[in-house]
Amino acid sequence: MIELIVSDMDGTLLNDKMEVSASNVSAINEANRLGIKFMVATGRGYTEAVPALQEVGIDCPMITLNGGQVFDEDGQLVENLGIDKTTTRHILEDVKKYGLYCEIMTSKGIFSDDKVRRIESMTSLLHETNPDTTFKMALVLAVARLEVMHVNYVENFKEVLEDNAQQVLKILVFSDVGQSELEPIRAKLAADSRVVVTSSFKNNIEINHVEAQKGIALAKFAKKRGIPLENVMAIGDNFNDVSMLKVAGASFAVANAEDGVKEFAKYLTSKNSENGVAEAIMRCINENL
Repeated sequence: MIELIVSDMDGTLLNDKMEVSASNVSAINEANRLGIKFMVATGRGYTEAVPALQEVGIDCPMITLNGGQVFDEDGQLVENLGIDKTTTRHILEDVKKYGLYCEIMTSKGIFSDDKVRRIESMTSLLHETNPDTTFKMALVLAVARLEVMHVNYVENFKEVLEDNAQQVLKILVFSDVGQSELEPIRAKLAADSRVVVTSSFKNNIEINHVEAQKGIALAKFAKKRGIPLENVMAIGDNFNDVSMLKVAGASFAVANAEDGVKEFAKYLTSKNSENGVAEAIMRCINENL
């Protein structure tokens, strides 16, 4: 019997407007009523992820930054895994060399050194995931969303790296061209055993401490709560979700998931824009997966 349901956010729990639908909320509440815990596992930082959940009254444990941090139901930090500063500096040098844009997620929040490119990246994401939304409307939605995500804008990342009280938890690199432009950095980092590189969308790569993976964080959390992994259900859409799909007893990929990701899921559910999480949860309940 499933005791814990874990869902990715972007492209999975969130619809094309970056919101949790009423149907998804209803299914989560029904699972909770039946004693099944709900948890989010996202590549977002805590302050970036919380607003969309708070808007619909969801308070739950969270795996954030792909496993870089884990929070309990009360928002208390219980796990922290960062990238060392030397490695971070080398990665930032490569990002600059290739003319790419990146953001740093740290123990003190999200940092960007270019507000315009930050907005452009969010606009591109919204436009690509929802083709019916015009670019102009996607821009309006992006600006509105970024207002509540508490992004810290700095002249450059030097001041972040020189803050010894601040730990780098994830580096997110973007390219409007796509994975082909990101491949040189991905290939170079593949030889570095200290980090792991995944992707949550076709225009980015996400760089974490090698142990900061959703599947590893999920396994640790379930063990602490006394929940066998065979009694865990995971739902995702992209390659940063694969590690948790592999360890969960029941795994779902939404219909809009990358084809390579679907290969690791035992079940398929509807698109994120068609309440795929709600459908998966109700199948879990009704079919006693």
